[in-house]
Amino acid sequence: MNDLLAVIVVRDGVLPLGADETVAEAGGAALLVGTGVKEAAAELPSLCTGALAENGTFAPGRWARQLAKTLTVPPFVTNPTTATAETVCTNRSAADAYPPTFGRIGNAERILLPASADGRDLAPRLAAELGRPLLAGAIRVTAHGAEVARWGDRVCADLIADGPFVATLQPGVRGSAPASETVLYAIELPHAEAPDVTVIEVLDPEPGTVDLAEAPRIFGAGAGLGNPESVALLEKVGNAMGAALGATRVVTDAGWTGYQRQIGTTGVVVHPELYVAFGVSGAAQHVGGLGDPAQVVSVNLDESCPMTAMADLGIVADAPAVLAELARMLEVR
Repeated sequence: MNDLLAVIVVRDGVLPLGADETVAEAGGAALLVGTGVKEAAAELPSLCTGALAENGTFAPGRWARQLAKTLTVPPFVTNPTTATAETVCTNRSAADAYPPTFGRIGNAERILLPASADGRDLAPRLAAELGRPLLAGAIRVTAHGAEVARWGDRVCADLIADGPFVATLQPGVRGSAPASETVLYAIELPHAEAPDVTVIEVLDPEPGTVDLAEAPRIFGAGAGLGNPESVALLEKVGNAMGAALGATRVVTDAGWTGYQRQIGTTGVVVHPELYVAFGVSGAAQHVGGLGDPAQVVSVNLDESCPMTAMADLGIVADAPAVLAELARMLEVR
């Protein structure tokens, strides 16, 4: 019986970054909660069996209490339904039965959430409500704990939990395989009251402060920029154009920008719509962290470098000179 369960926060049918990876890590078992959960379930290839809970606007305090009640329901099965069809939706309360393939929701000893903004808000509250430890920033989950990344993702540590736990899973650290069949159940979370903040307005993050893993547009700084002043200028130009700053390991090791901006298999794994590389050669460990950008632009004097070879548009020119001209046109200093 599977003792893993992914809890996925859904906003208006939109899944958070890393949702499918988290479901895959949980063996295909998930509880989707929020708004538009049925639509979101269709975007999870690895989902095998899921509970769908329409629960209104995100309120981490209240949701944690509701989920804690749901996840501690005594196991109870009446006439379990088996299914081979693509989707089966039935209305059941949280205390009702789940099929054996789901492992019964109340039995989940290892609860996983993606380390997205909402996941990081909900996970500690849920752990507190359940009285369980929180293992944050996991790369993978083990039978008795999790392997986590620390010190700017440069060190991995094994954390051991003496019993059930809650963990957040870093996005971009593993793949997923499509499930052969999917069974969905609509459930209602029990009523609960808890102190919560009042959301007045949700603002898009500034390019300079957005989580790099979630940035839709990234300007990448490579060794070809030559100095830290050019990297700082690239960040300003990126801010003016709605793009976040990324960097190669050579740039971060040189101290030209922080390690939180390092893209690659030894840094942050990103999934941008647009990636513009300034003076980036395209080393394998850097390209391995790029995900699958819709558009890639490379600015480099070396027309044969791997980054230019993989780019949709290659600009064979001096990267600092192109950057300086962009800054002049945008009146960025």
